[in-house]
Amino acid sequence: MPKLKLVASPTFTATVPIPLAGGEPAPVVMTFRHRTRAQTEAWLNEKGGAKADTDFVLEMVVGWDLEEPLTKENVELLLQNYMGAAKAITDVYLEQLYQAKLGNSGR
Repeated sequence: MPKLKLVASPTFTATVPIPLAGGEPAPVVMTFRHRTRAQTEAWLNEKGGAKADTDFVLEMVVGWDLEEPLTKENVELLLQNYMGAAKAITDVYLEQLYQAKLGNSGR
């Protein structure tokens, strides 16, 4: 059983099921930036539709297990080719942050 620390690690990993047209989702392990509750709420309020999905994803994700490096261009390529990817990434990110806040173990 993991020991609770009052200050969370600055990053965490989770598997994101990237939707594939006509097939099963492809699991991609991503490393995410941790945010506190206040930081998360401020960040979400700041989004307000003003940021491109690519920038929004890069504010969450700091690494992934794809062969290509995590760059703005590669995130854009991912989002252009897999239209459900931005939502899948965001859903897993917020789910993991809020699960952690509830004291549940993540994926």
